[in-house]
Amino acid sequence: MKTMIFPGSFDPFSLGHVDIARRASLLCDRLLVAVMPNRGKNPVFSVDERLEMARRCLCDIPNVEVISFDGLLVDLYRSHTACAVIRGLRSESDFRNEAEMAAANRLLCKEYEVLLLPCRMDLAYTSSSIIREVAYYGGDISGMVSPAISEFVRTRLQERNERH
Repeated sequence: MKTMIFPGSFDPFSLGHVDIARRASLLCDRLLVAVMPNRGKNPVFSVDERLEMARRCLCDIPNVEVISFDGLLVDLYRSHTACAVIRGLRSESDFRNEAEMAAANRLLCKEYEVLLLPCRMDLAYTSSSIIREVAYYGGDISGMVSPAISEFVRTRLQERNERH
C-alpha cells in the first residue's frame, strides 16, 4: 500500500489545499493530510478547528485520512512508511523553499521523497493569509474556501475582528 503525506498548517483549509489533496489522492492508496502546528506561524484556528475544516472539505475522498502531528515530518514519514510527501507550489519562490526543505529532510531521512504539484492557475494567488485578511474585513471568500467551511471561517474571523 502506497502512503503519501500532505502536511501543512492549513489555517484555514483553502480550495488550493482541496485541489492538491484531490489530485494527490489519485497517486496513492492512502493520503494522510497532516495538520501541523508550525511554530513559525501564529495560527488563527486551533489544531482541532483545522482538523475539522480539512475533514469537512475532504470527506468525499475515500482514501484520505486527516490527522494532526506535532513533530518532525520525517518521523511521521517513517512511522507510516510513506513513499512521498506532497507539496503544492504556487510560485517560483515556493519551489525554492520546498527544495530547501526537501534537502534538509533528506539529511534526516535518506529515504525521504517529495512530490511537488503545481496548483491550478486560478488558485495560484490564494493563500491562507489572504483568506484570513479578506474574511477579517467581511469580504467574500466563497471563491477561496469550500462551501463546507465558508460560513465557519467567515464567522470565526469576523468574531476575532470584533474582539480586537
